[in-house]
Amino acid sequence: IILPEFGEAAQQKLLAARVLVAGAGGLGCPVLQYLAAAGIGTLGIADDDCVALNNLHRQVLYAVQDIGKQKALCASRSLGLLNPDIRINTYTERLTPQNTLKILEDYDWVIDGTDNFASRYMINDACVIMGKPLVFGAISQFEGQVAVFNYPTNEQEQPANYRDLFPVPPKEDEVLNCAEAGVLGVLPGMIGTMMANETIKLITAIGEPLANCLLTYNALNNQVFILNIAASPKTRALIPATKNEFEH
Repeated sequence: IILPEFGEAAQQKLLAARVLVAGAGGLGCPVLQYLAAAGIGTLGIADDDCVALNNLHRQVLYAVQDIGKQKALCASRSLGLLNPDIRINTYTERLTPQNTLKILEDYDWVIDGTDNFASRYMINDACVIMGKPLVFGAISQFEGQVAVFNYPTNEQEQPANYRDLFPVPPKEDEVLNCAEAGVLGVLPGMIGTMMANETIKLITAIGEPLANCLLTYNALNNQVFILNIAASPKTRALIPATKNEFEH
């Protein structure tokens, strides 16, 4: 509140914000922690997975006693202790074409911290259909990515979405996830914090968000690249045109 560029008005915007975080794993943990601490009024946590021992080096929201328990419920409990003045909704079922649109209806901002391509494309397409801005993050081994999709910077602009970066999903088992390829434990914390930062910037309209851009960070040499992404009618045509098409 004492920041001249932020102030009480921006803090009130955070309190009024409704943010859904898809995935409470390596990326979701730091995102949730910092957004809860920042005072986001309503946080949704969507994750159907349970805590495992090999999660703990990168998912620091959980402890050994949480192993075997559902991540969404454990995260909600910890975040409630961190900030008891916010509302936390949990979704322990897996996001599917049949329930994603209904869940997204209650939120203004969506964050994708999932670790599989099927979920990424589904969440992206749902956000395009519903006109929801999407903060995206991905990690593998020593490298991470952050982007803001479906967020127009002016009235004439067609915003880029995930399919403008990767038009079609890779073949099954073509790209390994964190559990298969491994990841340096601190990397999700760094990328997840960037995702939380982008979300706060979007909600409060401060700074320059990574709209239509992809930031890539390499933890081994600290190199950062920012690539511009252009929206394409060809990739937009790959997205279902209606909610009914999406669900079926």
